[in-house]
Parts: sequence; structure tokens; C-alpha cells
Amino acid sequence: MKYSLKSKLSFSYAAMSLLLVALISFCINVLLQNQFKNYIIKQQEQKNREFVSLVEHQYSAAGRLWNINTIENIGVNALEQGIILKIKDKNEGTIWDATIHNNGLCVQMLTNMANNMQRHDPNFKGGYEQASYPMIVGDQNIGTVEIGYYGPYYYNDNDIAFLNTVNEVLIAVGFLSLLMAVLLGTFMAKRVSDPISKSIKAAGEIAKGNLKQRLAENYSTLEMMKLTNTINNLADSLQNQEGLRKRMSADVAHELRTPLANLQSSLEAMIDGIWQPSRERLKSCHEEILRINRLVGDLEKLERIEAENRELTISEFDISELAGHIIKNFEPEFYKKGVQLCFSGNAEMIVADRDKISQVLVNLISNALKYTSPGGCVEVRVAGTEHTVEIAIQDSGEGISPEDLPYIFERFYRSDKSRSRLTGGSGLGLTISKAIVESHKGEINVRSEPGKGTIFTVCLPKLHG
Repeated sequence: MKYSLKSKLSFSYAAMSLLLVALISFCINVLLQNQFKNYIIKQQEQKNREFVSLVEHQYSAAGRLWNINTIENIGVNALEQGIILKIKDKNEGTIWDATIHNNGLCVQMLTNMANNMQRHDPNFKGGYEQASYPMIVGDQNIGTVEIGYYGPYYYNDNDIAFLNTVNEVLIAVGFLSLLMAVLLGTFMAKRVSDPISKSIKAAGEIAKGNLKQRLAENYSTLEMMKLTNTINNLADSLQNQEGLRKRMSADVAHELRTPLANLQSSLEAMIDGIWQPSRERLKSCHEEILRINRLVGDLEKLERIEAENRELTISEFDISELAGHIIKNFEPEFYKKGVQLCFSGNAEMIVADRDKISQVLVNLISNALKYTSPGGCVEVRVAGTEHTVEIAIQDSGEGISPEDLPYIFERFYRSDKSRSRLTGGSGLGLTISKAIVESHKGEINVRSEPGKGTIFTVCLPKLHG
């Protein structure tokens, strides 16, 4: 059976409270019983010596004579306190004996004391004990007092009432603690489970396709705040991805529609006899077919690069030498457009797929040329550290707007559709470049400011894997 978080937290608080109260009660009882037992034993010894002192004082006050009436009063008083006195002189003669005075009362008293202790503690092991104390007046030994009592200790009614009151207080404290734990547990469980329940509900709505669902609560608990932000960020990401998916579908449709429409109109005109199937018109149709093939080829290339079982042809080469070779191939196009091309970098050896890294550099340099106006400048820089190589391609073009910048690596994404039509391309170049760089465990980043140009930075580890 599954239980809710609220039930588990409430039960945990209650169980913890009961455990703590039980542990505290046990410790208090053990410590209290031991301390109280030692206190009673000391009290018994103190009472014994007090009665010895009373007998000594009687002997001294009576002019070193035994006053039987006074001694009897002392003995009766001792009996009332559960003590049996037997007084002997220095010659071992019995002066007064409580068992002779009233043996029945002594036996009944000891029996009652044993019954009381058994009722309080059925496992208590006790019985009649006796201690002997010498009587000293001045420097003279005047005799012995033998004191009998129920031992090793005995709880009278007041003592038992005290111990029972302590246990009742502990039970009451335990009950109140349990009640407080249940109330606090319920409150805390609600505080914890409510945000989670709301997050579950929001996640369910998002799963159903309601991508506008958001959690508006601002929680003071760090974990709850992170959970809320994560759900909201997930919804934002999915909503953005949905928008990109719709835009990608529209872009793919547009990329295919234009050549297909041209091809269709040309073929229909030839079929209807409006146009003659001349070499030039057939060549135009062939170019449209090639345009479609290039788009499909780019998609296949991207899929191949992004596949988990992709294979890289690894070799060691100088990345600066490769960049310089690619730049030389681009120099005629840069010269024709009137854009300055600069390169700087020292020899940096790297272990990677030379052909795929070449494709990344070609894509980025080609993009920089497309979006840089005549009279502008494109700069390529290669720099290395102990473990990585960084290639930066910076242009002085028109830049990318902040709202478009996060999405430029998405498939078919183009921030300016009209500009894209002029410059051509399928919108997959940056996506392919990112896939290649990530397959080498590297990173590709972009910084741009409208009107001030763009800089792409590729960071690759020197050793693959």
C-alpha cells in the first residue's frame, strides 16, 4: 500500500515523539529509582543513628542510669517508623526489646511493609535486616543498640505516592508531546506536500500539452523554490521548443515549396505546350531538383552526425595549419565582396576528425562572409592552452538580436527570413557545426550585438575522448 507524503511525515513526527518521550521516561525512571533508592537507604541509616543518639542522650540525662519509661517511649516511636529496637547494656543484658514488648505488632508491621513493596515492585527482593550500633557516652561504652528494619530499603505510602505522581506526570507529558507532534507533523507535512502536489498537478497539465501552465507561488524553502523554478523553466523550454518545432516545419515546407513550385510550373507549361522543353528550361528544372537534393542531403548529414553511433576518423594535425589552408580557399570570395580577412595563431596540435573540423570552420567562415557588408572585416584567431584549443571567428556584420541569439543553433532557424532568402542556405549549417563540435566533447558559443558584429568561439580538447 502506498502512503502519501503527508501521512508519512505525520506518522514520522508522532513516532519520533513517542520514541523520545519513551526514552526520556525510561532514563528518568531508571535514574530517579536509583537516586531515590540511595536516598531512602541513607535516610534509614540516618534514622538508625538518630535513635541511637536518643538512647545515649536518655542515659546521660538520667545521670548515667537507664530510665525504662523513656526508653519504652523511644522504642514505641521507632516502631511507628518501621524500626525495631533492642537495647543491651555493656554486659549484654537486655534493657528493652520491641519484640518482647509487642511481638505481634512487629510481625504485622514487617508483613505490611513486604506487601507494600511487592505491590509497588513484584520483582523486589527484600526482607528483615538488622544492624548493631555501640552506645558511647563520654569515653565510656554503655552498651549496644540492635536495630531491625525491612531492607535493603523500604518505600512508605508517601514515597510510593511520589513515584506514582512522577510516572503520571511523564505519561501526561508523553500524551501532550504526542498531540503536539501530530499537530506539528500535520502542519509541516502540509507545508511540504502542498507545493509538491501543486508541482505534480502543474507537471500533469504540461504533459497534457498545456504549456502555458506556470506555478506562481514564491516559497521561502530553498528546495521548494528550486522545484517551482524547475517546473516553470521546463514549461518555458517546452513552449519554446514547440514554437521552434512549428517554425521549423514552416521553414522546411518553405524550403521545399519554392523549388517544387518552380519545378511544377515549368513542367506543367511544357506539358501544356506553352513552353518547349528546351535545354535551358530542362537545366532550370534540374537545378531545382539539385536544390531539393542538397536540402535532403543536409538533413541526412545532420542526422548522421547526431547519431549516437557516429564514427570519427581521428588523427593528429595542426589546427592553425588547417585554418590557414581554409582561409586561402576563401580569399577569392572575400576579395570579390570587398571584405577584409585576417588570420592569427601559432601551431597547435590537436587529435580530432580533420574533415569534420574543416566543415565547422568552413560553415563559420562562410556565415561570417555572408553577413558582413563590403568594407567590413572578418578575423580568425587560433589560441591554445595546455589541454584545449580555441578558434574564434569574429565579423563586423550587422549582428544578431538578443531574442534570436539563444536559438541560432536550432534546425532551420534564421533570425531574418528575407535575409536568408538572399544569402541562400538551408539553415542547418550552425546546427551541423554544433553537432560536430559536441561529438568531439567540445563547446561552441556565440556573442553578438546588433550593429557591432558577431563572434563564434569553438573550444576543443587537444586529445579526443
